[in-house]
Order: sequence, then C-alpha cells, then structure tokens
Amino acid sequence: MRKNFKELSRKKRHLRVRKKISGNKEIPRLNVFRSTKYIYAQLIDDVEGRVLVSASTLNAEMKKETKSGKNISASKLIGAAIAQKAIDMGIKRVVFDKGGFLYHGRIKALADAAREKGLTF
Repeated sequence: MRKNFKELSRKKRHLRVRKKISGNKEIPRLNVFRSTKYIYAQLIDDVEGRVLVSASTLNAEMKKETKSGKNISASKLIGAAIAQKAIDMGIKRVVFDKGGFLYHGRIKALADAAREKGLTF
C-alpha cells in the first residue's frame, strides 16, 4: 500500500510540473525517469510529440561500462551520453523535467553530468 501511495504522489507532482513546462524542437524537454534498476533520459519535442534522443542504462554499451544501472555513477554516464547526443544534434539548451522525483541522488547526478558536457537548463 505504501509503495502505491508514493508512486501516486510522484505522478501527481509530475502532472503539476508538466502543466507549466513544455519542449519544442529548439529547446526540448529533458525527461528523466528512474526505476529501482535503471535510469532513463529522453529529449522530447512536445509540439510534434516525438522523442529526439534517448539514453538509458538498458543500452548494451552502457551495460558494458557500468556494473549496475541503479547507482550514481551510472546516472552520470547517462547524463553525459544524453548531453553528447544532444550536442551532436545541435541542441545546447533544454528544459529539465525531473519526472516528479526529488532533485537529489541519481537525478542530480544525471543533471550535473549533462551540464558538465555543455547542456544548459
């Protein structure tokens, strides 16, 4: 019961935030989702409704680099990977959507790594 309450609360927070932020082709939305095992990041163009770039710890190349997909070092790799893919596409600015999660731990590590690679939020 407690887990369902936490997930419902997170989804409510995410919906409140999503009312206010939106991405477009020039400044896409950097969406982050973390599960108990993996972390995912996507650059989304909300106007066209499509994903421009994505990275996750489920990728075969990321699995080779990390022992586990659920720690801070894996989050840093995903943040750097998504930033590099975005810069290769010519995207330097994004709107950060933390998905209703607290800006702490793995979410913060991903955001900091993306900033270090050159993305601005």
